[in-house]
Amino acid sequence: MSLEKILSIGGKPGLYQLLTQTRSGFVAESLLDKKRVTVSAHSNVSVLSEIAIYTLDEEIPLGEVFQKILLKEKGGKTAIGHKEDKLKLEEYFFEVLPNYDEDRVYPSDIKKVIQWYNILHENGITEFVKDSDSENALEEE
Repeated sequence: MSLEKILSIGGKPGLYQLLTQTRSGFVAESLLDKKRVTVSAHSNVSVLSEIAIYTLDEEIPLGEVFQKILLKEKGGKTAIGHKEDKLKLEEYFFEVLPNYDEDRVYPSDIKKVIQWYNILHENGITEFVKDSDSENALEEE
């Protein structure tokens, strides 16, 4: 499953998988408790594949950041939890993405990235970038 079907819904905890569209919105299933919710088209919804993290040079897609975490953790969950203090979160994120823009990426953003990565990992979703993207990244190194 790709990040194009994974959603963050404003005001609701965790992440959701898009199941189907309806006339007035869509139906999604929580990755935390598997409960289904109906979401109106007026809700604040973000698709993970469309989110990017600011760096000093450019914006890096969230999938690529997740891929960097996956490589750092050798395929496992994160070494720290999303409830760690601000300094530990920033140190960890600096190891993952050394050139992230500290003025535009807040500790609350880092918490979300770590929490979302762990939720996806628990649900067996670890294909964060398309194969062609990861091959391109390998060729650049």
